[in-house]
Amino acid sequence: MTLSDSKLSAALDVMKTNGAGVEVDNVTVSFGGVTALSRLSFEIKAGEIFGIIGPNGAGKTTLFNCLSTICRPRSGSVRVDGQELVGAGTGELVRLRIARTFQNLGVLEKADPTENILLGRHSLMKAGVFSTSLRLRKALHEENEHRAKALEIATMLGLGEYIGRLCEVLPYGVRKLVELGRALASEPRLLLLDEPVAGMNLHERDVMVRYISQINARGTTIILVEHDMSFVMKLVSRVLVLDFGEAIACGTPAEIQTNPRVIEAYMGHSHDGRF
Repeated sequence: MTLSDSKLSAALDVMKTNGAGVEVDNVTVSFGGVTALSRLSFEIKAGEIFGIIGPNGAGKTTLFNCLSTICRPRSGSVRVDGQELVGAGTGELVRLRIARTFQNLGVLEKADPTENILLGRHSLMKAGVFSTSLRLRKALHEENEHRAKALEIATMLGLGEYIGRLCEVLPYGVRKLVELGRALASEPRLLLLDEPVAGMNLHERDVMVRYISQINARGTTIILVEHDMSFVMKLVSRVLVLDFGEAIACGTPAEIQTNPRVIEAYMGHSHDGRF
């Protein structure tokens, strides 16, 4: 069950934020003798939904790994709101309020949706190890507050009927929403979505479009990597196209769909028309 647009909008109002701007400047990443990204540069405006597409092996995941500090470029700069991420650790991601979902689901199979989403709140918790381990009143009060917030997010994403059920028995599309909920739990200013509708059916994809649009409407900057072109083109304001680690085009969906270099990269030959 999903919330109506008005109820979803009201639920997301408490998560209003100022989106983060992103600058990628002359980034090169190599693995051995293979160049995964070559002198890549682009900018993303705060509050934008920005898509990254390209054939398999184009460098999309490597770029996402640079944006989330998993991968360190050989050269170049990655900045979020002017803060350098190259060489930074996960603590900087927390401070800048950057959250990510992954291509391969990382939900805890032996936990229910609320418990999974609660994990995303850890960066917002103030109680220390001592008070938490001793179950002091202040720590218990904070835990209850964050658990209530996790339940609110689960309900907002239409997961209410699955609360109390282990994620290992839930449908794939539902687990994708659980992972989205865990990312939202950290109240991100920049949300990185790695193939958010992979493996979903048509209805589940439509639901995801709705949620992403509403999340973005609350100010969050969103970058998504996805192979489903119809999904990408109906959501994003601009698209970056990668091929063999290089940017071959960046523009609006209409511009990208008629770009000869993009069509050739996808079709393998020159083609007049849209893909």
